Amino acid sequence: MGCRSLLLLLLLLAFLTPAASSPVSPSLRAPSSLPWSTSFKSRPTITLKYSIRYIQQKVDHFGFNIDRTFKQRYLIADNYWKEDGGSILFYTGNEGDIIWFCNNTGFMWDIAEEMKAMLVFAEHRYYGESLPFGADSFSDSRHLNFLTTEQALADFAKLIKYLKRTIPGARNQPVIALGGSYGGMLAAWFRMKYPHLVVGALASSAPIWQFNDLVPCDTFMKIVTTDFGRSGPNCSESIRRSWDAISRLAKKGPGLRWLSEALHLCTPLTKWQDVQHLKDWISETWVNLAMVDYPYESNFLQPLPAWPVKVVCQYFKYYNVPDTLMLQNIFQALNVYYNYSGQAKCLNVSETATSSLGVLGWSYQACTEMVMPTCSDGVDDMFEPHSWNMKEYSDDCFKQWGVRPRPSWIPTMYGGKNISSHTNIIFSNGELDPWSGGGVTKDITDTLLAIVIPNGAHHLDLRASNALDPVSVQLTRALEVKYMKQWISDFYVRLRKMN
Repeated sequence: MGCRSLLLLLLLLAFLTPAASSPVSPSLRAPSSLPWSTSFKSRPTITLKYSIRYIQQKVDHFGFNIDRTFKQRYLIADNYWKEDGGSILFYTGNEGDIIWFCNNTGFMWDIAEEMKAMLVFAEHRYYGESLPFGADSFSDSRHLNFLTTEQALADFAKLIKYLKRTIPGARNQPVIALGGSYGGMLAAWFRMKYPHLVVGALASSAPIWQFNDLVPCDTFMKIVTTDFGRSGPNCSESIRRSWDAISRLAKKGPGLRWLSEALHLCTPLTKWQDVQHLKDWISETWVNLAMVDYPYESNFLQPLPAWPVKVVCQYFKYYNVPDTLMLQNIFQALNVYYNYSGQAKCLNVSETATSSLGVLGWSYQACTEMVMPTCSDGVDDMFEPHSWNMKEYSDDCFKQWGVRPRPSWIPTMYGGKNISSHTNIIFSNGELDPWSGGGVTKDITDTLLAIVIPNGAHHLDLRASNALDPVSVQLTRALEVKYMKQWISDFYVRLRKMN
């Protein structure tokens, strides 16, 4: 799979010992239709035992005229940690509440005993409870000025040094950075910038090349379209034709009211600008579905059925239908994403994901460092044509935050595609994940490794082991453990030689 030898994986599978896994429910057959209220049967979960701790961090690690500090939250679980031959698995927190990420990173818990590992989950500054200026943290760009990847990595570095200094037995243990999505990018960059602190990194679904012109801006939407196209006949074509249907209905006399009622919107559409916002919301919904197209029921961004894109595509079997029927089909499809739990009374066009994600913080980061271009043409993808306009993007950022983005800074800071001098990083990407287009999907060197996961969605390999996991992700996790064990072994060999 990916760039790893299939033969190696088959040999590995032959002696693979199943890791401890969370209990799972029996496979559920996807229904042929979903009523407005559908009973959501959540997968049983195990209780994760960890302690919540805090460390005082400098607001500014790189200046010398600001003495202000803040409390960074982190979680520690040492149930299986061993001082003799153990390790520290360090999750580089991303744009949200760290407890939420901890609960959705079951892979680390599954392998903790095998790796004799202490688990550490570090919360990213400006997210969750780790707010440098408390309630004023998002008040203006002056307070947000310290929300950067560089400052976040420095927080992680200081935390690791603090843990090694204060926890008996931890000083001479290897640390491995792990993360998914933006957290995966941070894990890779952490290994690049602080190789003396971490012996390696697992960067899952980490689009470190989704910047400037390192990859074409239309790659992302093409992958989303491919996911829907393979999940049902005429599915992507129906969605491609739906945008004009929405516009035609909106232009009719009572069209805005009809659309509002047909889609059960919480806030009625009142003007033409609302229609574009509606389309953007629907587009983001299809993107999110592609990201979390997991093979079992899940509750990551929203409560969802197994293979949710296939369930959604049941409503898009026919594209040559009247506009009113097309909108009814859109509602049924949206209902899969927004009301699989059966709790929603209406659909809120202001929300597309869990509140555990830090929308404000990420909006600012996207307007400064994390400028990740996407575009569509409506021909090779199922979305309305939308070009990447940097000036328009910059003006929107200035209007919202009073800042101008620096689209070239991340490639300048972390090397772009010129990273062959680094070592011991695994880049894993699911082929269903639209962010894989900006990820590393081919080996760069013998120690900068790429794994592509067939039938894998967004950082599926970091989720807890599940009876419904495809073989591809089982093999991926086994290979990741193999490499991490090698990094740990190499660390202890070097340590013995030094002593």
